[in-house]
Amino acid sequence: MSTFNVPTRAEVSPANQAIFDNLEKGLGFVPNLFATYAHSENALGNYLALSGAKTSLNAKQKEVVNLAVSQVNECNYCLAAHTAIGKLNGFTDSQILELRAGEASFDSKLNALARLARNITENRGAADQEVVANFFNAGWTKENLVDTIVLVGDKTISNYLHRTTEVPVDFPAAQPLEAVTV
Repeated sequence: MSTFNVPTRAEVSPANQAIFDNLEKGLGFVPNLFATYAHSENALGNYLALSGAKTSLNAKQKEVVNLAVSQVNECNYCLAAHTAIGKLNGFTDSQILELRAGEASFDSKLNALARLARNITENRGAADQEVVANFFNAGWTKENLVDTIVLVGDKTISNYLHRTTEVPVDFPAAQPLEAVTV
């Protein structure tokens, strides 16, 4: 059990209180991991700006990356959160498990994206050239490659924050990956 507290609205700076209020309005609650960023005067706003920045990847494609990266980094918080978000973006339970494994047998283009995200994360940025070539052969662009790498970094930040702080997960737990049948 974590000894790292999740700060309440009263315990954070006025700037972070305003962000908490916006999160409450938009999501209906402040996720524990976002609240944890608010231990820093700037980290929450900076992280939300990064994760909400314009990208060539749509919401569904971003979840492909988020799920694959969070699985490699073994982040239970992000796996739970992105399983819920993945469902909101139209993925089924079995598809989400596949994406976490870095595969997408149901869509060749998403398969190339999932494989790339997993490969970049596993190899700490030194992607296998065959995986990169397959990504381009599936119809992705150089812009998509750069945006995927930025998203891998974005998700890795949250993965590391949770792995270090172990704040309570406030999303339904993600299914164990062993349940995947690819």
